[in-house]
Amino acid sequence: MDITDILQSLDLGKISVPKAKKLLSLYSIEKVGDFAKLDVGRRLRRGIPEVIFAEKKELSYLKKIIRAASSRSDSVLVSRINKKHYQNIIKFSRNNKLKVKVGKNTTSVLFYKKLHSSGGKVGILAAGTSDIGIAEESRLICEAMGCDCICSYDVGIAGIHRLFPIVKKIIQEDADAIIVVAGMEGALASVVSSLVDIPVIGVPSSVGYGYGGNGTAALASMLQSCTLGLSVVNIDNGIGAGAFAANIANRNKKRTKT
Repeated sequence: MDITDILQSLDLGKISVPKAKKLLSLYSIEKVGDFAKLDVGRRLRRGIPEVIFAEKKELSYLKKIIRAASSRSDSVLVSRINKKHYQNIIKFSRNNKLKVKVGKNTTSVLFYKKLHSSGGKVGILAAGTSDIGIAEESRLICEAMGCDCICSYDVGIAGIHRLFPIVKKIIQEDADAIIVVAGMEGALASVVSSLVDIPVIGVPSSVGYGYGGNGTAALASMLQSCTLGLSVVNIDNGIGAGAFAANIANRNKKRTKT
């Protein structure tokens, strides 16, 4: 029984107030062994699904967390699975009757039972092919939050004419937010922000040469942007950008429906 079912059952008189209170108390924190505590009410409270950062987790722990999270939610995003565990986790999740969405150039995976459409739209741009993995993480969290994504990759300023057709499409399709992933000097985010009246979220990526090549140059450039309407997340934080953009899109759609 999820929270909606509990409240509907209470409203219809199928369960008592004490019973409803007891059931609702289960939707706060769920302990997984002695190594994890799931915030199982996050989706209802914030509109953001459970995200499991897998990079440093032991395989046995990761499986237990995925099983617990998926039993409480229709979707769970597992971020940056260790490459040696990747196929094992995919097989484990399918054996537990979870559908799978993967991304290009990333080991982050969206596991789900069903996905709901919010009507929100997010544009996702990557400056170079090396930035695709970060952009794909943004796409996965946006889709987990019910948004449709308009994606285009390798549209950086080194060949700026590549950018204009996709920006036109994003405007025509009335996107609610745009995510721009860029490494090197990170200029694409400023350029896009100067062209549209849509909120833009810049994601500096750790792509580049020598000094500043770990993403610090792109981060500094985006933070110092002279274009207004640009927000910036941390280096390589595609998932954070996706959650922010999807929240904007979903709130916008809620307001237009009322």
